[in-house]
Amino acid sequence: MRAYELRGQGIETLAVVDRGRPRPGPGQVLVRMRAASLNYRDLLVASGAYTRGGPPKRPLVPLSDGAGEITEVGEGVTRLRSGDRVAGAFFQKWVDGPFDAGKGASALGGAIDGVLAEEVVLEADAAVRFPDHLSFEEAATLPCAAVTAWVGLVVFGHLGPGETVLALGTGGVSIFALQLAKALGARVILTSSHDEKLARGRTLGADDVINYQRTPEWDAAARALTGGRGVDHVLEVVGAATVARSLAAVRDGGHLSVVGLLCGERADPDAAARNGRGVRVDSVYVGSVRHFEQMNEVIARAKLRPVVDRVFAFERAREAYEHLRSGAHFGKVVIAL
Repeated sequence: MRAYELRGQGIETLAVVDRGRPRPGPGQVLVRMRAASLNYRDLLVASGAYTRGGPPKRPLVPLSDGAGEITEVGEGVTRLRSGDRVAGAFFQKWVDGPFDAGKGASALGGAIDGVLAEEVVLEADAAVRFPDHLSFEEAATLPCAAVTAWVGLVVFGHLGPGETVLALGTGGVSIFALQLAKALGARVILTSSHDEKLARGRTLGADDVINYQRTPEWDAAARALTGGRGVDHVLEVVGAATVARSLAAVRDGGHLSVVGLLCGERADPDAAARNGRGVRVDSVYVGSVRHFEQMNEVIARAKLRPVVDRVFAFERAREAYEHLRSGAHFGKVVIAL
């Protein structure tokens, strides 16, 4: 069974290895992987800069997000059967309820081996059936980026029809925020430094767009687009470099989800919460299996299709990493197995 391993620090240490065929234990399933997708987190894991949940182990099978079909079920598994199409939840031990350190230690592609392999054993409770209209490549994009957007906007933000969402950039989380918000009847303002990406965002339903390179004070522009009131929700995916502008863009009593650290430094949610304007601030660390399933219901009902920027062959996994690192992508980068 072929798999990729990160054997040191850096993408150049990514190597194909021959591992023995895994077998599912009690409460587990064996999945023949058909596609995997990359997140910005995977670049940090490869470089050794990602330490949330503890330093990533080496050697490590990378990537948290993938989809395939079950080929074998372990003892005691009755909810799933061979042939079911599933995606693995980001946290293999966070099925429901509040998050804790034990659940955090079950993150695929970081704390434990991930899904960039031909066959992967998953916990049966964390193998999630995905909507029938999705391909394996589309379903592979859901576990991290889509669930993160869902939790930030819906679980924490209680997003409702007619509210306004500010989505920063055109990476995976922000494009899912755009698609999910539109499916729920919200208005979306999208930012990018590339007009062609903003044009693509318009085709996905973005109501207004801001080129932040030409308009450095994009927070003021977002306020102007809401008649000076401010937006209801911001998904802060960049980090410390932009959190002040994100807060300035939000209306009094609005909601800010601290998600990412694209700038290299994560925003401090506790400091952001001391805003004096009643803006609620939540730190989002993906979500549970139940969150994933709830999101899938909306995706199925809306027939939402994830935006796949480019699909790379298994043998070209390093090129997929490089493409993500370049920032040229719009939506998700996928590796087909």
